[in-house]
Amino acid sequence: MGELKKLVEEGKVKHIGLSEASPDTIRRAHSVHPITAVQLEWSLWTREIEQDIVPLCRELGIAIVPYSPLGRGFFGGKGVTESIPANSFLAYQPRIRGENLDKNKILYSKLEKLAKKHGCKPSQLALAWILNQGDDIVPIPGTTKTTNLDINISSLEVKLKEDDLKEITDAVPISEVAGDRTTAAFVKCSWKFADTPPKRS
Repeated sequence: MGELKKLVEEGKVKHIGLSEASPDTIRRAHSVHPITAVQLEWSLWTREIEQDIVPLCRELGIAIVPYSPLGRGFFGGKGVTESIPANSFLAYQPRIRGENLDKNKILYSKLEKLAKKHGCKPSQLALAWILNQGDDIVPIPGTTKTTNLDINISSLEVKLKEDDLKEITDAVPISEVAGDRTTAAFVKCSWKFADTPPKRS
C-alpha cells in the first residue's frame, strides 16, 4: 500500500481499489491511503459480505463493486438453468451442477414469477435488487452479447420499493441455496482467507 500511495502522490495512479479483501485488510489498507472501491462477489444468492464488509465499507466511505451480480450467470435466464455446455466455466460451478442445480432451479422459478410481476426479466430484477442496496454500489455484470448488455442496462428502469426488495430477498433465502458459491480452489482465494500478514517493523 505504501508503494501504491507513492504512485498516487506522483500522479501515476488516480485511485486505489481492492479485490476479495478481508475486513482486516480493508481497514489496514485504508489507514495507509484511502481506498476508493472494493470488488467482491455479491448477488441474490451470495450475500456473506452483508454482515461485516458492507457496513465497514460504508463506515470508511468505500464504494462496493459487486462481481457476478447475476450469480455467475444463473439468474441470466433459462438458458443457464436448462442447458450448460460441457466446456463452459459454469459447468464447474457447484451451484449449477447435479442435485444442487435441481434444488436451485426452484429459486430461479420464484425469481422468474416476481420478474413477471414487475414486467421485466429475471436478470433485470436481480440487477435491480443489487443496485437498490445503496448509492455506493457499482455492479459489473459480464456479457458477450450486445443484446444482454442492453437488457442489463435496462435494469436501471426497474423501480423497486422496500416491500419489493424484501419480497425478492425472501424469494432466494440463503438457507435454501444449494452448493458453495464457487469451486474449492477459488474459495481459498476469497476474502475469507485474505488477511494479509502484519507489516514487519
